[in-house]
Amino acid sequence: MAHALGIPLLLGLMWTTVSQGPWASAEEAGDTVSDIPTVQYETKEVYRPGPIGFMFRMTCLFIHMVLPQPFPEDTLRQVIEKKFDFASDQRSPESVFLMVQIIAYELGVIICAVLGLLFVILMPLVGFFFGLCRCCNKCGGEMHQRQKKSGPCLRKYFAVSLLVLCILISLGVIFGFMASQHQTTRIRGTRELARSNFQDMKSLLNTTSEQIKYLLNEYDTTKMRAFSHLDGIKSLLGNRILEQLKPRVVPVMDGLQDVAEAIKKTKETLVHVNKSVETLKTSAAQLSISLQEIRGSLEKTLSVPECTQEPAAKTCDNIRNSLSQLEVKPKLDQLPSLDKQIQSVDDILQTDLSSLVQKGNKTFNDIPQKVEDQARNVVSDTKKTLISIGSSIYKIHDQIPIEEKLSEIMKSINKSESYINSHLPSVQKYDSYRWLGSLLICSLLSLIVVFYLLGLLCGTIGYSHGATPTRRGFVSNTGGVFLMVGVGISFLFCWIFMALVVLTFVVGGNLEKLVCEPYQNRKLFRVLDTPYLLNKNWEFYLSGMILNKSDVNLTFEQVYSDCKEDRGLYNTLKLENIYNISEELSMEKHIESIHQDLDQLTVNVGRITLLDDAGRQNLLNFSNLDVDKIDFSAFLAETSKAPVKVNLLLYANGLEDKTNSLSSIYQTVEAFQQETSDLGERVNGILSSLNSTQDFLTNHISTVITEEIKNYGDVLVEYFEDYLTWVDISITYRVASCKPFATALDSTIQVFFCSFIVDPMNLFWFGIGKATFLLLPALIFAVKLAKYYRRMDSEDVYDDMRNRNFGLHKHYPKLTV
Repeated sequence: MAHALGIPLLLGLMWTTVSQGPWASAEEAGDTVSDIPTVQYETKEVYRPGPIGFMFRMTCLFIHMVLPQPFPEDTLRQVIEKKFDFASDQRSPESVFLMVQIIAYELGVIICAVLGLLFVILMPLVGFFFGLCRCCNKCGGEMHQRQKKSGPCLRKYFAVSLLVLCILISLGVIFGFMASQHQTTRIRGTRELARSNFQDMKSLLNTTSEQIKYLLNEYDTTKMRAFSHLDGIKSLLGNRILEQLKPRVVPVMDGLQDVAEAIKKTKETLVHVNKSVETLKTSAAQLSISLQEIRGSLEKTLSVPECTQEPAAKTCDNIRNSLSQLEVKPKLDQLPSLDKQIQSVDDILQTDLSSLVQKGNKTFNDIPQKVEDQARNVVSDTKKTLISIGSSIYKIHDQIPIEEKLSEIMKSINKSESYINSHLPSVQKYDSYRWLGSLLICSLLSLIVVFYLLGLLCGTIGYSHGATPTRRGFVSNTGGVFLMVGVGISFLFCWIFMALVVLTFVVGGNLEKLVCEPYQNRKLFRVLDTPYLLNKNWEFYLSGMILNKSDVNLTFEQVYSDCKEDRGLYNTLKLENIYNISEELSMEKHIESIHQDLDQLTVNVGRITLLDDAGRQNLLNFSNLDVDKIDFSAFLAETSKAPVKVNLLLYANGLEDKTNSLSSIYQTVEAFQQETSDLGERVNGILSSLNSTQDFLTNHISTVITEEIKNYGDVLVEYFEDYLTWVDISITYRVASCKPFATALDSTIQVFFCSFIVDPMNLFWFGIGKATFLLLPALIFAVKLAKYYRRMDSEDVYDDMRNRNFGLHKHYPKLTV
């Protein structure tokens, strides 16, 4: 597993990837064309050991107590520089100082190892001499127990202490067995772990080719957008030019149209006023005749004698005085004729100004169609250029032998997978031997605990307070024998247990502190990234191995971090130092031809005449018509008067129509005066604006067209800039994301090596070491306690007072059949 998924394999896979040129990855580039295909990986990023994890953490705390110093980066660098060879110059000051540093760092391990070795050496010797001593009836071997007042208390103390120790030893055995079982279970699951990692890497490789093809094929989408842009040149470019000119042209053309309407309205008004005045003049003459007749008739009537007599005389005088009001008040015959002005307007209307304005509008609105007609060849050439650019972009896939590289990488992965699958049975076989050995150790320790517990059980149950040491029962004696058997087995095997504990402790503790922990906090990568450390000729090892350029700052930590963040290999490995995809996708390289085609796009809209000379002369004539100089005051003065000096409605309701006609003419003349008061100024202003706008169209329209053509081309080019930028950034950051390689490395070191091997091994020596160490006080208490359970050969008794023998002495009871 470590061979296939370790750093050598990871670097090997990366080297195979780039040895003939890079293939790459991608990251988001703002608004992209669309998202590239992705792949879902099977391997979990986080491994959780389960409930046993707290035991692993407890072991790590103990290791941190023994090795409290931080990771020795400088010391490890010096060791690697010497290639772990200390024999060649061991007397040099540097080697001595390095050894002192190593010893200082490993001081806690050395002390624990020395104590363990002393245990290994002394326990067999102590057991040997202890056995010889007991054979000589020494060291508790004499089957005689002296009576003491504290005997019952000591017996209980020894029993309780031994029981507590048995419980603690059992916990250590449980820890050891759980660690061994956990390791076996996890190793059996290694095949699935390896399979998922290899499957993830295969999925990555299979998807990489699809991703690159997808990116290149997306050019068709951009090309179609560009074609649509070119096909819509009439609306996109022509209308845009039109929109730029409208703020200047439209107000002028609207003003001209208003003037044309004003000319027509002026004629209509003049004709209406002139006809109305002539009609009123005729009516006024008839009215004057009728009034003279009425006045004569009234004067004749007032001359009768009755009008000279009172009381009618006064009334007749009043009537006679009012007869002077019976005359036509308005002097309509004094109003000037409007025939001259009407004739002038008729002459002006001989030229159809509205038609000329519409003609100017049509010429102006035909600009988009002229743009489309003149751009046909350029559009066709540009489309051909876009097709040729697509062909060159598609060739990028052929220039990078992607399929060949992926095939080589796939072969390496398949070879590694075959290696793992072929050796996993052997690993599991050897692990089964390890598991059996661990089971044997746990069984022996459990056997010792069982003997101690049986001894406690039998001794406690069979013990009788009334029985003397020489008369103890069979059950109690059996309990003592069990205790001594446990002591004997302890002496026989505890030193072997401790030797195994010391070995696994030294190895496992250092692996935890020097590999697992620095790998997790990435300090191990910092050591490997030390310039000229792994190769004296290379400043940076990875860049020298992958890029053949050791001066490129490519580090293990940076590669691992980028892969953990699911970035692409191209950016992660800085493959631009071998094959610069940005240059291949250079905007200038591919877009220059588009600019060359668009530079040929010239739009000549010709001379746009908003109003020809006839129309201008028409405006000038209307401006010189002096309509505003008509004596409107005379018209208003006469038409505002009543038809007669007196209100004729009192005399004859028939005059009401004439009164209404005068009022209508007055209103018409008044409105006409207001409309024509500034007509000349308006016409002159429109002529000035027309001249200014015509001058702009003649001299500056080419500038507007050139600017809009540039903007139109920029929009077209922007499609390809966005596409090429998207492809560049996608290939650089997202395609071939190397997360499966970081996951494979984590699976190798952090999961398989540290979680499956080192952590269970550390928990195993922690549990077995604790149990083995506790065997020492346990056997002492067991030996002490056995005296209180076993049947003695002699005992202390009191002689008869009559024999005058005071005190205790040995007594050997007679044997009875």
